[in-house]
Order: sequence, then structure tokens, then C-alpha cells
Amino acid sequence: MDARSAHGQAQTRQVQTRKTVYSGTPLPVRMIRSAGGRLSRARAERESGMQHTLDAIDWRIIRELQADGRITNVTLAQRVGLSAPACLRRLRTLEDKGLIAGYAVLLDEAALGFTLTAFAMVRLHHQAEADLRAFENAVLGWSIVREAHMLSGESDYMLRCIAPDLGAFQDFVLRELTAAPNVASVKTFLTIRRAKREAGVPVR
Repeated sequence: MDARSAHGQAQTRQVQTRKTVYSGTPLPVRMIRSAGGRLSRARAERESGMQHTLDAIDWRIIRELQADGRITNVTLAQRVGLSAPACLRRLRTLEDKGLIAGYAVLLDEAALGFTLTAFAMVRLHHQAEADLRAFENAVLGWSIVREAHMLSGESDYMLRCIAPDLGAFQDFVLRELTAAPNVASVKTFLTIRRAKREAGVPVR
């Protein structure tokens, strides 16, 4: 990609196809309750350069919610040292500002039958904005892909995928990912085990 710094290549197991190498299938089951459409407003504020100032209590609320998204407002208020109404007002403000974008359920993928997690590093033939948007729109339609990130360096995108098994993942790579318009190559990385999973941001 133009004007991007090169990154070192990690040694991994790869599955090659005639056109690309593929990796990763994310979990197609995710339950999210959005915070009332506030995310778009928060994005607009970020793009305009607006910053939000949080005090210690705001950070305690965020830390408690990251640890337990099902916590009741009464319990949350007790833990952060506020009355229940004051705590609820704080929480609504964080949601209105888009700092809390939604609430998600963490699932046990293996228990649900999705035993394979993989990453796919995708390189495109062309990187004009229209080409990038077209690929991202395609990604939105692939339920097996749970996260997608545009990268600097050798690859253009990294996809985190979750699948029931290797066969399902290979089928996705061969039939959909490598066959997608403008995809030049795909490198796949199969995970052995997960060492850590922690949502949110590193709040002390």
C-alpha cells in the first residue's frame, strides 16, 4: 500500500490457494444492545476534535461496567460511592457522549461449537478509498468475520474469524474471501489457544 511502513512477517502455518493465502473465522454469534444510536454522534465529535473530560468516578463506573456489564445500577452506585440516581445520571451521560457505545455478551465459542479461531491478513490489488470501502462493505456481509482492521505495512486488512472447524474456515476462504474483487493475497494464521481475552480499555 502507498506510503505505508513495512512490518516484519511472523512465521505461521499458512493455507495457500491459487490466488491467496487465508486465515481466521470469527464467531458468528454476538449479542449487542446499542446505546440508543449515540455512537454516530460520538464519532462526529471525535472527528471534529472534541474531547471528553472524565473524573475519577467516571473511570470507576467504566471499570465496574467492563468487569460486569450486567451489574445493577444500585450495586454500581454502591461500588463507586454515589446515590443510585446520581450514578444513573453519570451512566446516561457516558452513553450520551458515546463513551459507552453498547453492551455485549461474551460467549464461550467452543461450548457453542465454534472451535476454530483464525486470523487472515489480506492484501488488495488497489488501495484507493473507493476500493477500501468496497472491501469493507464485503466484510460486513461475512458473519464468520468478527473483527476487521485496516493496517499499515505489508497487509491492508487483518480479519479475526471464528468457525466451527477447519473445513468451514477453508470453505469461507476459498469460496468468498479469495474470490472477492480486488483481493490480491491472503495469509492465514490458525490459533492454538487463547492466552488472554479482556474487553474494553486498560483502566486501573
